[in-house]
Amino acid sequence: MEAKADSRLHGTGAIAVIFAAHNSGRDAEGYAAMAEAMDALVARQPGYLGMDHARSADGFGITVSYWADDASARAWRDNPEHRAARDAGRDRWYDHYTLHVARIERGYAWP
Repeated sequence: MEAKADSRLHGTGAIAVIFAAHNSGRDAEGYAAMAEAMDALVARQPGYLGMDHARSADGFGITVSYWADDASARAWRDNPEHRAARDAGRDRWYDHYTLHVARIERGYAWP
């Protein structure tokens, strides 16, 4: 499993957006380009704290993005470029996905 984790500890009260999806394997080049563009775009969003990501060889992946507050997470959801990427994901890149939004009550990191 490939994994990328943000090393910062995300504080209590922050918002975690948990996206679990199965990649269809179609248009891998287009997916990679869009993922790179979204990584650059999200990094510039107010309230964005970072993300953790893991993907298995069979295409199942989980991405958790962290936000300072719910308003910041909603603003990302409503970003027009992100909305276009989500539409493309449903049309081309994902067989299925789930998304959950949670408030962080505790957080730990090691080492």
